[in-house]
Amino acid sequence: MKATYKKYILNFKTPSGTSRGVLTEKETWFIILKNDDNYGIGECGILKGLSIDDVPDYESKLKWTCENIHLGLNILLEHLVEFPSIQFGLEQAFLSLQSRNPFELFPSAFTKNEAPISINGLIWMGDESFMLKQLEQKLKDGFQCIKMKIGAIDFNKELSILKFIRKKFTVDEIELRVDANGAFSKENAMDKLKQLSECQIHSIEQPIKPGQWDTMAGLCKETPLSIALDEELIGIFDVTEKRTLLQIIKPQYIILKPSLVGGYRGCQEWINLAEQNDIGWWVTSALESNIGLNAIAQWTYSLNTQMPQGLGTGSLFTNNFDSPLEVAEGKLFYRKTKTWKINLIEHLCI
Repeated sequence: MKATYKKYILNFKTPSGTSRGVLTEKETWFIILKNDDNYGIGECGILKGLSIDDVPDYESKLKWTCENIHLGLNILLEHLVEFPSIQFGLEQAFLSLQSRNPFELFPSAFTKNEAPISINGLIWMGDESFMLKQLEQKLKDGFQCIKMKIGAIDFNKELSILKFIRKKFTVDEIELRVDANGAFSKENAMDKLKQLSECQIHSIEQPIKPGQWDTMAGLCKETPLSIALDEELIGIFDVTEKRTLLQIIKPQYIILKPSLVGGYRGCQEWINLAEQNDIGWWVTSALESNIGLNAIAQWTYSLNTQMPQGLGTGSLFTNNFDSPLEVAEGKLFYRKTKTWKINLIEHLCI
């Protein structure tokens, strides 16, 4: 078996704003395995400034991984604990190599019968008119769960947009989620949570920056709306530390991003601990191409969760890969009438 890797830059159709800045492109990497005439492919997606493995020697670690592919998946995963995105890329690549179809990693009704996954419609940060324009389109597209990124513009303007939505749609018609990406200070977080709760928000992701366990625990205990941990999970590798984090903070939900927390294995560990502590969870992609998104979506469907998931980012890029994935009516489908780009793996190997 041979292993190679390839860098790929995804270009955003529209600059996309978060509280950490505006994104115009996204760097990603692919691991390609070849065994005789069979190929396997996996995506190693990193987010600059967020991924724990966004380090200068990232490419050299990919090179080492490919040179030592003979060690096998389990041993390599142990060696790559501090490189969760490479762990996830390897998991995908090995599953892909073993499959009759390199893009069908978890055969199910999702891949075979077009059974959909309910997802949230994502509204990126920007000025008020830009955010309202996105909202209008998401509602037109049939989304019943809207997630809005907040924390970059004036909070009162963000609040007015949420109030505008809630005035037009009841909780039963539209579920509202917000993602602060750690934008609130520990001094003003509770006041903002109370104001948001007036809009009957389902949940808020990461209201304050990670690493403030005691403060976050206090917020989760007193919050008028559910809090979901996101960035808080990044860089926590040891199962004992994961358990301690959940038992101290006691969040209402956790957000699982396979590229950021160690792939399927890392996510499953978090899920097991969350369920032991009566904590809810859902899965979100982290701006992967359709290759990584496909791998996340198929696995997510296998978990039999009914909550809307965060898997609607495939249409953000101008140079994404043609795939059977399609968003319609607020759901993600794997269309039988669509195909993957035939020479996709060969193209990445060039």
